[in-house]
Amino acid sequence: MPKFDVTIAGEINLDIILYGLPEDLPLERELLADGCAVTLGSSSAITAHNLSMLGSHVGFVTRVGRDSLGEIALGRLQTAGVDISKITHSTGSDTGLTIVLQHAPRRHMLTYPGCMAEMRYEDLDLAYLTSARHFHLSSFFLHRALRDRIPELFRQLKLAGLTISFDSNDDPDDQWGGNLHEALRYVDLLMPNEREACKLAGRNSFEDALAALGEKIPTVVVKMGSRGAMAVQKGKHYQAPALAVEVVDPVGAGDTFNAGFLNEYLRGSDLPTCLASGTLAAAFSTTRAGGTEAFREAGYWQQFRQQYRVSK
Repeated sequence: MPKFDVTIAGEINLDIILYGLPEDLPLERELLADGCAVTLGSSSAITAHNLSMLGSHVGFVTRVGRDSLGEIALGRLQTAGVDISKITHSTGSDTGLTIVLQHAPRRHMLTYPGCMAEMRYEDLDLAYLTSARHFHLSSFFLHRALRDRIPELFRQLKLAGLTISFDSNDDPDDQWGGNLHEALRYVDLLMPNEREACKLAGRNSFEDALAALGEKIPTVVVKMGSRGAMAVQKGKHYQAPALAVEVVDPVGAGDTFNAGFLNEYLRGSDLPTCLASGTLAAAFSTTRAGGTEAFREAGYWQQFRQQYRVSK
């Protein structure tokens, strides 16, 4: 029997989020925020944390520095029940950090990658990663030392019988090339947002992008923010509306959607159920600061889920 439901190899950092800033940020001025949160960040770590809080057994491989930022971030994962027994430590770089400047409805995101860009294929314990039924990878373009061998990693995982989900996230260089499309050959479940879907497919139209991706990848799930999410599988389209909630912070909502969707996917649920689970989890995450804080509040998820079911 597999040891884990899902293993994840990815990046980890803390997010420092400043709220209430003006949209125009003039130079050489001291600008005051009206709120601040320090929380677990990065697509991979948020997905791992929330998947575990939803009940999946998660193994997580990452690289951190020997610093307090790394200790805090790993502590958050451990408290959530994520297994981090196979992490590696950098000897020369610090753990990464993201600064999020919120000025509704938009934001600036500034990331120091730190040692997240150092993790190599040789740092991964393949026996550990394959001791699961499923593997998930986020932030393809941030894995600078691993990226060239991600297709090889995927091939080994497929040979071991795992299914693979993939969320590319953004390309900071806006190139969307390299061996990305070789890696996509092994993906069972692609999970971009609308912009990323167009970039991945090389299409200007979202509809054209969805059609192109659907021809190559068995299941494509696209996150559409306030318009919910949709999926394409074998030419058939499925859609789930977003849940109307009072949004405190949208940071990490897409990663939490991944967690909600995968939690049902790993249980063999059908696509409509997976989509509904993803949109519910994403909406829940937006009711607190950052991508994981809602799940850290004891009993809040059960209360929220029950209220949703009653109103539904």
